[in-house]
Amino acid sequence: MSKKIAVILSGCGVYDGAEIHESVITLLRLDQRGAHVQCFAPDIAQLHVINHLTGEEMPESRNVLVESARIARGNVKDVREADVDDFDALIVPGGFGAAKNLSNFAADGAGCCVQPDVLALAEAFAEAGKPVGLMC
Repeated sequence: MSKKIAVILSGCGVYDGAEIHESVITLLRLDQRGAHVQCFAPDIAQLHVINHLTGEEMPESRNVLVESARIARGNVKDVREADVDDFDALIVPGGFGAAKNLSNFAADGAGCCVQPDVLALAEAFAEAGKPVGLMC
């Protein structure tokens, strides 16, 4: 029986979203191992948008769910739709999006808060005794 894995993305791009290499390699390896994967992301605005060529902040806004669809090739759902009972494990690839969009760690450090929908899902996995993999 194949494992079912939930993956939470935080946008698209190392400086303001999910790290693309970590995300894609994770998704590739899960596919190679026969896992059934569903990507999720919060349907929220990104903290900010970074020009990955120059490192400068850009004067625009983007949505984390919409940006995550770039990595997931459109196969991404709002994290509020995730049900721990449907999955065997949870994986969260790194990138600054985890510290900027999935939490406010980038601004508040150790006193940070995790985005409520992401926190609820992670806590549900912990309470169910199911593995959670965090990268970077």
